[in-house]
Amino acid sequence: MENIIIRKVTDTDMAQLQQIGRQTFYETFSATNTEENMTKYLEEGFTTEKLSAELNNEGSSFYFAVLDDKVIGYLKLNTGQSQTELQDDKALEIERIYVLQEFHGKKVGQMLYEQAMQIATQVNAHYVWLGVWEENQRAISFYTKNGFAAFDKHIFKLGDDEQTDIMMKKILK
Repeated sequence: MENIIIRKVTDTDMAQLQQIGRQTFYETFSATNTEENMTKYLEEGFTTEKLSAELNNEGSSFYFAVLDDKVIGYLKLNTGQSQTELQDDKALEIERIYVLQEFHGKKVGQMLYEQAMQIATQVNAHYVWLGVWEENQRAISFYTKNGFAAFDKHIFKLGDDEQTDIMMKKILK
């Protein structure tokens, strides 16, 4: 997987961002959620308008993992008031790290995570935090292995289903 490059997403990447966002979310969560809730979330969460607003938000940034001109994963980061919850100026939020299922276990998620940690250093973050669904053991293990610890919980709404996310953080300073 040495040919993977990580690059920042721009406005011209909108169609690819929508596609990778929808596909990876579906692959990750469709087996454990109803089709109705998945459809509702995918239709509302990845509209051109919503993604355009996120892309143009100066406190948010997206990065693609690209292999042979194919987007195989992505990362979304938030700082300051763009964070979904804590909105602490000393924090960086990893809102999303998603990788196509066929590339699981090939270190793509780790590469995206390392990009996030580089950005955390650049913005002088004191800690990095995120929310992960309590039933997503693969992601919880990934973050635990990378030094994150649970510190709270919050509710994530998928369609009409209220789900519990474990909030995790890694102290940098």
